[in-house]
Amino acid sequence: MKTLLRSLSLGLAFLASSAFAQDWPTRPIRLIVPFAPGGVTDTSARAVAEALSQRLGQQVVVENKPGASGNIGTEQVARAAPDGYTLVLGFDGTMVINPHVFKEMPFDTLRDFVPVSKLGDAGLLLVANPSLNVKSLAELLALAKTKPGPYPYGTSGTGGTPHLAGELLKQRTGLDLQHIPYKGGGQAVTDVLGGQIPLVFTAIASAQQHVKAGKLIGLGVPSALRSSSLPDVPTFIESGIPGFEAVSWVGIFAPAKTPRAIVDKLQREIAAALQTPAVRERYAVLGIDPVGNTPEQFTAQIKADLARWGEVVRAANIRVD
Repeated sequence: MKTLLRSLSLGLAFLASSAFAQDWPTRPIRLIVPFAPGGVTDTSARAVAEALSQRLGQQVVVENKPGASGNIGTEQVARAAPDGYTLVLGFDGTMVINPHVFKEMPFDTLRDFVPVSKLGDAGLLLVANPSLNVKSLAELLALAKTKPGPYPYGTSGTGGTPHLAGELLKQRTGLDLQHIPYKGGGQAVTDVLGGQIPLVFTAIASAQQHVKAGKLIGLGVPSALRSSSLPDVPTFIESGIPGFEAVSWVGIFAPAKTPRAIVDKLQREIAAALQTPAVRERYAVLGIDPVGNTPEQFTAQIKADLARWGEVVRAANIRVD
């Protein structure tokens, strides 16, 4: 009898959740972007929010809550009601790197959130000033054998994905790289253009125009495949570093305990929104490859990234506070 009652209770809860999801949403949805307006993360969120608003019949309102490398806005969503009306634009730097580089974190990525779907992957690029006189990562590694470093490389800041990609490259190859953190990727690219530093690890979107114009040299992309934006730039794997992949990503997260029926409905609508021409065109400009995977697939990557970047951070002893 107890088993029967428990099964009946679970069944009723499932039906109630499904009915709730069918009605959801009945009011506007807040999508918190834990960064300032205008950047790649903000723009990627706004493109999807517009498409989702049309599909869901309710406005998806983007709110910027910057601070503490994304921690402030993300924590706000961790404490929000799990009803599907408050979501966060999750960035890999915030969700899988910050837990390792900050001494104290105001949230736990796996405990406090439900990963809904990855919006897309933003490729990274290692570029050089032409004065370095190398055309690929393989040539840079060969140069380092005859002219030992250190070789300074700029990034958007300490603890970001470009920084950790540089540290991983250093750990995998022994290349003597010296990290030069900036307050944004734009200034780092400006300084490599001006010759103040020889190398920059940055998003493809922020440097591809300079590579195409011949002002910078694309040495390599740390991804499984070459970038469609820069098809002539080899991968790190092609340059002799097996399995080297370091890709930044953005995705949608909901507070923990959000009903599964709502999560599933939201994931389906996100996946559909990512296939619309308007979103795909905008993401192409941003250098983002749309994904739209399932919560299970997204969760598996998050767990893997937490483990991988944790090893890199500990080996490099990186701290931001």
